[in-house]
Amino acid sequence: MRDTRPLVVVVDGHGGGMGKALVARLRERLPQVHVRAVGTNSAATEAMLKGGAEDGATGENAVIFNVGKADFVVGSVAILMANGLMGEISPRMAQAVGDSSAIKVLIPANRCGIRIAMGGEQPLRRYLDDCVDLIAAELQT
Repeated sequence: MRDTRPLVVVVDGHGGGMGKALVARLRERLPQVHVRAVGTNSAATEAMLKGGAEDGATGENAVIFNVGKADFVVGSVAILMANGLMGEISPRMAQAVGDSSAIKVLIPANRCGIRIAMGGEQPLRRYLDDCVDLIAAELQT
């Protein structure tokens, strides 16, 4: 039987710390969504699974395939950037994220060289909470 819940694909790399924290917030606040962890490496996927993701996949093809199925794609703004996350985001991954018809909810990350004109810098936990708030608001419409 096909899962009809909204699919939230969380994309992360490195050790998956940001993704893990985001998955935990999503599971706590939005239990009606299916949260899928998609890591650029196995450590990131494993961390997000420990954070409560229902399932997960790893690698370039996993990112490309899953963002195409998603209702929401969530992660650092660097997932839209070829060679983002210190080279973990391939040009094909970035293009797939950008081409996805999913609603993209992106978290600012100063390390990737992108600045977003939105006011002063906030702690990561605030961005994670804002991310979940945006998804909740979209689910209400």
